[in-house]
Amino acid sequence: MDLLTYRSVAMSHAQGLGLFEQVLGHEPVSAPGSGLIYALWLARIGPVATGSGLSLASGRIELTGRVFMPADTEPQDDVDTAVAGAVDALMTAYAGDFEFGGAVRNVDILGAHGTPLSAQFGYARFDSTTYRVATLAVPLIVNDLWEEVA
Repeated sequence: MDLLTYRSVAMSHAQGLGLFEQVLGHEPVSAPGSGLIYALWLARIGPVATGSGLSLASGRIELTGRVFMPADTEPQDDVDTAVAGAVDALMTAYAGDFEFGGAVRNVDILGAHGTPLSAQFGYARFDSTTYRVATLAVPLIVNDLWEEVA
């Protein structure tokens, strides 16, 4: 598994959008800062039947991406719009690079093997700051991830 490559491609897309004050390759454990922040980390790994055979198993690697913005950013009416716009730009970039530059079989946009490329909105609190967040599922399907030996 080449997690560094998958994460690097996903982070590169985020950085290339020019929307974020910071793009992090880990889940923050303290307040990430102000403005729009994007963090990316590994969520789950498992096999997929389609594309697997008797000697090699394909896999599904799900990255979690989270967009953060302090909820008290003024004007507060624009916070949801900014977070949703960032999510739309990220999903457009990930869907548009369907094979992550040839590193994966595909981004599982429609959820053929589990959760689709999607986002859920909510809030997170760090220290005394409440953030409006959108948590993305970025599912990647990778051919021949594990060798099956007897």
